[in-house]
Amino acid sequence: MNTLQTTQRVEAFHTATKKLGRWTDASSFELRAHRGYAVLDLRAIEADEIEIRIDAGRSAIKLLVADDAVIDQWDLRMIGRGKVKDWTGLPSQSGPRIRLIGEIRHGEVRISRGGVAVLTAMLSREFVDDCLRAHREGTAPTVHDPA
Repeated sequence: MNTLQTTQRVEAFHTATKKLGRWTDASSFELRAHRGYAVLDLRAIEADEIEIRIDAGRSAIKLLVADDAVIDQWDLRMIGRGKVKDWTGLPSQSGPRIRLIGEIRHGEVRISRGGVAVLTAMLSREFVDDCLRAHREGTAPTVHDPA
């Protein structure tokens, strides 16, 4: 196992940024957004703990996670109207832990699991591009299910 851990940087300034499928092997992320929208697909990451450092203002962040992922938002500061929305309730405590650290000013983090995460990935331009690439190469598309 590689002991050198890299931090993947993601920016969404006045734009929509989508990172879907198997886009990285990192387990540490730095996300900066201002009046933007970011989608991060974390379903293919095989780490026990994923850390996301967030600095966001008036932005929406959507995380596509595994069904059994545990969301730890203890170190996430909310300024103004903001929240972490996880509609599925409390998952099991045995899955990968996703730590949200940093600050959100008038924004929100949306957690999508299971079928909702698959639909979110499939209803994107990246999925269409992945299907076209897979057809050309004779392989299977991976954006909808990166595992």
